[in-house]
Amino acid sequence: MGTQLFTNAKVFTGTGEDDFASAFRIRDGVVDWVGDAGDVSGEDAVDLGGRTVLPGLIDSHTHPALMAGTAAAAECFPPSVTSVEDLVDVLRAHGAAVTAPGAWVLGRGFDDTKFPGRRMPTAADLDRVSTERPVLVWRCDAHSAVCNTKALEIAGITASTPDPAGARFERDADGSPNGVLTEIAAVAAVTAFIPAPTRDEQIDALVAIGEELASRGIVAVCDLLSTRIDEPLDTFRAAAGRGLRTRVALYPGWDPEHPLADLAPADKEGQMRIAGVKVVLDGAYSNRTAWVHEPYPESCDHGLRLVDDTDVLAAGEWARRNGVQLAVHAMGDQALDRVVELFADDEPWLTGIPSVRIEHATIVSDDYVRRLREARMTFGIATHTVFFFAEYDGYETALRAEQITDAYPIARLYAGVEALALSSDRPATAWSGADDVMLSIEAAVRRRTYNGVDFGPAAAITAPQALMLYTGRARMLSPLEHVGEIAPGFDGSFAVLERDVFTVQADEIAQVRVAETWIRGEQVFVSRRNAP
Repeated sequence: MGTQLFTNAKVFTGTGEDDFASAFRIRDGVVDWVGDAGDVSGEDAVDLGGRTVLPGLIDSHTHPALMAGTAAAAECFPPSVTSVEDLVDVLRAHGAAVTAPGAWVLGRGFDDTKFPGRRMPTAADLDRVSTERPVLVWRCDAHSAVCNTKALEIAGITASTPDPAGARFERDADGSPNGVLTEIAAVAAVTAFIPAPTRDEQIDALVAIGEELASRGIVAVCDLLSTRIDEPLDTFRAAAGRGLRTRVALYPGWDPEHPLADLAPADKEGQMRIAGVKVVLDGAYSNRTAWVHEPYPESCDHGLRLVDDTDVLAAGEWARRNGVQLAVHAMGDQALDRVVELFADDEPWLTGIPSVRIEHATIVSDDYVRRLREARMTFGIATHTVFFFAEYDGYETALRAEQITDAYPIARLYAGVEALALSSDRPATAWSGADDVMLSIEAAVRRRTYNGVDFGPAAAITAPQALMLYTGRARMLSPLEHVGEIAPGFDGSFAVLERDVFTVQADEIAQVRVAETWIRGEQVFVSRRNAP
């Protein structure tokens, strides 16, 4: 691969909030020197024209396997879809283009809290798309969905069908299922009948996802439920053989009815690797299924606990035995407390990274941060700002007023939890293009929602701090070695920006775009505006 010198740049190294350089060198795909452009002369160099350079970005909680497994679904995210009528129109148009025999009409990403009257669509609405073909659309949280009458018939769900454990088939007044599938087990009862895409289709979808990630400057991701496709490790490695350049840490889901096989050493190595196991402990705030201590406002409902202690502990034991992380989806305060109660006093089994990752962590008090810091167990957190930005309509009704100061308190977490990352959770987020890192950075800095509401402004952080949560701090959360910094020994992976994210006005951060992305010294993306 040879040697490449890059100079005349504003290089954010990711080693600290204030750490910048102006030149760096890559030898055989790896950074071997970082310093001042004035210290080099007489070498051929790539002149970056004074532009801002970031380490290749890390999305620490996203779902490429889910996207590959549902690539046939139409996108129904806000701000394009903001009513039941919009949803029906998009699905009708999509259905007209899906002509294969037996094909379902699928969609993903609607947010009912943005619909007039916050009305949840039902089977009756989707019957307007088709009564002859099955129709299903996932809600933006990917925990719930809606299907039409034909899909209910195919799945055999009737008034006499019992609710699955930790989930509900919502019903009309007479007890008949109305097509709303609340939480994962209820959705699975219907999606089990959807024909899976072929392996070739999944592989091609993963390669395309990698290209889109590169356009965002993202070079490494954690897939937090990789079992949304069959044989995920083999499938991702096959995608790498077809050109997928992204590093991927895979976290299969824990299923007590189908225990995971133990790992071989090679399963935990390389560009595509098994990094842990994921347990989904509760639901989501945006549809009031997160497991909470106090009932939701104007309700006696405490949300849903999806698995019991036995399953969580069994997943933890598998992770310990196999030398990988345990990742626990916990949004509600009761779910978060339960994670600490189950693991705080246990001896960690990993060094250098947390043994237990907490995913989402919506309501975090000062006391909770203290408990994490004082625990024998090592904890890390992957959280979000795109959630409150995009899903404010749901949080507005799900959170009590006194909880706002503890909701996604990024400044508190930044100060108190070393292994911390911001992430997208795409596509389980109510916004099109939720993996746009600059959107999350702006939300972290401004603490303002998509519709202009201030959301806990005291929890704001600076742009350099937010970028640390996609680079140097994010790398501390998972075993994605050699990414997240521009430093000797790290991959020569970086993103060149069209504008300087450190000096633009705060309300223009989300407009900053990636001009080029390089992975191990090879340019893998150049924007059309910057193409020769």
